[in-house]
Amino acid sequence: MSKRNSQASKSAARERLRVERERQAKRDRTKRQVVVAGSIVAVLAIAGGIGYAVVQNSEPSAWDEAKTAKVVAPANTSGKNGSTITVGDSKTDNTVHLYEDPRCPACASFEQTIGETVNKGMDDGDYKLSFTLGTFLDGNLGGDGSKNALSALGAALNVSPEAFLDFKTALYSSKYHPEESTDEFSKDSYLLEVADTIDALKDNKKFQDAVEKGTYDAWAMRMSKSFDDSKGVDSTPTIKINDKVITNPTTVADWEKALKDAGVTK
Repeated sequence: MSKRNSQASKSAARERLRVERERQAKRDRTKRQVVVAGSIVAVLAIAGGIGYAVVQNSEPSAWDEAKTAKVVAPANTSGKNGSTITVGDSKTDNTVHLYEDPRCPACASFEQTIGETVNKGMDDGDYKLSFTLGTFLDGNLGGDGSKNALSALGAALNVSPEAFLDFKTALYSSKYHPEESTDEFSKDSYLLEVADTIDALKDNKKFQDAVEKGTYDAWAMRMSKSFDDSKGVDSTPTIKINDKVITNPTTVADWEKALKDAGVTK
């Protein structure tokens, strides 16, 4: 009996071992299926993410779209797409033409040193002021600050030529003009902060809406294209007096001499 019971126990043990092996094999198969399924999902997710990124990168930016969008030209402009800005009521044929980029540090230096004198000459009737503004520094440095500032300048010009000049002066001021490598002008909030220092623009809802909605984005891109197409303009600032490029003045005395040499006398 003892022998018979021992044989039965062995048989039972072998059966339990077989059943357990089958269970383990089933668990292993299930685990492999889960891992494979998870890997497939992960691959699909990665592929989907890459595909989404490719689509996103291939989509045109708002500024790319603005290049071909319908232009809303600011008041106080003329010419094709409003790309001509001329300020001054004088009947004189003398014209001082400034080519600038909002992010340009040399333009800021020029405006801080001589800008007030240049504007006074226009006010006194010695010449008219003409402006062609570019955005090439966005391409050189990255960012959208020049484009965004130019659009905001269009909104100021729509208010009045005086608001445009005052806003441009403020943007180029030592207090508000950022380092060339930064892109503060890409922020509407920063541009509106600067604009709040100007009576004609402070709390001006129409101006603020135009800045925030990008009303003059398409105009800014056409103005930038006009700058790119300008002959004899290789850097900023470029200054022309009666269509002749002059050496950039660094002092008021240099500026007055340039005017005299060009036949623009008091």
